[in-house]
Amino acid sequence: MGTGWNRRSFLGAIGTAGAGLAAGIAPRESVAQPSMARPTGVAPLKIEAVDLLELQGHYTSRSGLNKQAQVNPEDVYDSLRPPVYVDKPGSENTVKYGAIYLRIRATGGLEGLYGPIEKEPAIIVYERLRPFLIGKDALAGEVLWDQMYRSDRHSRDGYYMMAISAVDNTLWDLRGKLYGVPVYRLLGGPSRDKVEMYVSALGSSLELDKVRTRALELKQQGFRYQKWFVAYGPGSGPEGTRKNVELVKTLRETVGDDTELMFDTFSGWDQNYALEWAHRVEQYRPRWMEEVTHPEKIGSFAEMHRSTSIPIASGEHFYGRWEAHRYLQANALSVVQADPEWCGGVTELLKIGTVCSLYDVPLIPHGHSLRAAVHTIFSQSPMTFPLGEYLAIKMQHYHHFEKNPMVVENAHIALPTGAGFDIQLDPAKIDAQRVMTAPE
Repeated sequence: MGTGWNRRSFLGAIGTAGAGLAAGIAPRESVAQPSMARPTGVAPLKIEAVDLLELQGHYTSRSGLNKQAQVNPEDVYDSLRPPVYVDKPGSENTVKYGAIYLRIRATGGLEGLYGPIEKEPAIIVYERLRPFLIGKDALAGEVLWDQMYRSDRHSRDGYYMMAISAVDNTLWDLRGKLYGVPVYRLLGGPSRDKVEMYVSALGSSLELDKVRTRALELKQQGFRYQKWFVAYGPGSGPEGTRKNVELVKTLRETVGDDTELMFDTFSGWDQNYALEWAHRVEQYRPRWMEEVTHPEKIGSFAEMHRSTSIPIASGEHFYGRWEAHRYLQANALSVVQADPEWCGGVTELLKIGTVCSLYDVPLIPHGHSLRAAVHTIFSQSPMTFPLGEYLAIKMQHYHHFEKNPMVVENAHIALPTGAGFDIQLDPAKIDAQRVMTAPE
């Protein structure tokens, strides 16, 4: 590839302890092992291009289904609260779909690819990070992450951290392709041959007869963990609270005691509302209640953690290890849900996992996408990373442009075998493609 790198020089660079990275780990013959000489100089793998690929295509979908809204912080305003949702199955329609992928090319033409990524972080990648990355060493992942983080005073959270995440994940894909191994091997795995997923029913109708039908379908598909999204908050008054409680009761009666049930409120409640609901549904043993209020309200999360038997989960909107640490120091969470698409990429997710392990709190990554989260889970202890999240409705089309999207069978994802994240775009599904010269 003209990079000055290959598997032999890589293994020589990291010594016999790292030989298991690209091959099986040899049996230990004695306590004292001969050391392999390290090369005095290894050529950097320089980044030559950073491109944003905008893809356009279409798929077929039935209208009038799977549009149930979840409670939202703005629902306290009558004018912004959506009407009660009812499924109204319509005809098959052609749906236009677009996605953005990040491609980074290094010395010798080697490319890393990751996506889809949102438009807002794509703009930051294009305008701020792309000029910085050209000429940098793609293998110096820790240094690059730190330099990107230090490059802007607003980098600590939001879309800037999401942009750093996109670059970091793309570079992990590139490194995996360089060495011909899946990303989880570079991270120290695998720790198992399959990862169990919990299913999220976001978008599913909350009409109780359809809740029963859908919950049983998911159970029959092998999912032992189901997460549902409540539709009502303080703005909906006592009737909304009653419906939120009735949802939990209906689900428990439908799936029995051998299925774990979790409930997400998308930061749409406050502490008092959440505690009232919790005390009324504790008898149904929810596995956790998630994002019950705004993430900056650590004190409210800590109070709820003390005041209910229901475990408290949050973290999809954590940006970096520092936020996770503050929550855990405050004894505010039972489950951390950092997302490698948002929190700083695989590099930062690993560090958040280390913080969680110090407190014996599991990290179950938020499932905005699959590949970065699943590869990280495969690389780490099941004690710290026990599960992944599968957004069943969203994932039907989210990876539409890929030849080989990850497949969930019997609630598990099998150990990937392709190099890097093994993202392969399918030309047959792409109606139009352009390299973005400036995000629009």
